[in-house]
Amino acid sequence: MTTTVAMPLRSQDLRETNDRLRLWLEAMADGQTEPSKRSPANLSSLLAELLRVGAGLRAEPIPGRGMDPELDGELDEYRRNVERLRDLLPSIHSQLLIERAHFEAERTRVQLAVEWARASRQTL
Repeated sequence: MTTTVAMPLRSQDLRETNDRLRLWLEAMADGQTEPSKRSPANLSSLLAELLRVGAGLRAEPIPGRGMDPELDGELDEYRRNVERLRDLLPSIHSQLLIERAHFEAERTRVQLAVEWARASRQTL
């Protein structure tokens, strides 16, 4: 009886995860995401969700293919999403490195402005 209850919940959980992953991946692939969407916090949340779902899938046996068609479909989509994420990781990494370099340059510019302001106060 517990197995019957767990299956729809797992299918529903996978469906919600797949929905979030699909939207995020589509935005990343299309370059539509704002820098805030590619933030370490958002990437960390995505990783946490992937780890949570992975742990859930490992926690109890998955029924044989064809026993739960809804779960089969969600598992297939989850696999496609994870493979798509794997394919996008190099471009995500590049984008984050570019943003990091931009932030470093901006920080240097601000530090130079602060030093200039301090030096100009001393000369007055």
